[in-house]
Amino acid sequence: MKIEIRDQPFDPWQELSSYQQTGSTAASSYGATALFVGTMRDFNEGDRVHGMTLEHYPGMTEKHLEAICHNAIDRCNLLDALVIHRVGPIEPGEPIVLVAVWSAHRAAAFDACRLIMDDLKSRAPFWKKEELDEGKVRWVDHNT
Repeated sequence: MKIEIRDQPFDPWQELSSYQQTGSTAASSYGATALFVGTMRDFNEGDRVHGMTLEHYPGMTEKHLEAICHNAIDRCNLLDALVIHRVGPIEPGEPIVLVAVWSAHRAAAFDACRLIMDDLKSRAPFWKKEELDEGKVRWVDHNT
């Protein structure tokens, strides 16, 4: 399992490939890989969004993500999980999050990927500040 918070852009496909090449995913044991890549979009709540700053609580955020993954591993009988999440300034179109899971069977992989993302979006300690038209900014009250 690998959890990482980054303040720089990343290529989710390269990260996935690199992680699989480390042998961490028990290559001969898994029959399914499910993944989700979340990217920043240029709209929210009816407004154009030019950029975003994503803040987190260092230490607490990583522990929360680890707990989410351990829960998914236990509940869905996963073999491995990878979560990479951006913080700091983010531009539209840039990847924000990569969640990848490996399991013996596809149903468990799909279920675990959704479980991790749903918890991450609803409970993980991240805060979003959006940059709107005319220099306006707003904090996002709830995850979308």
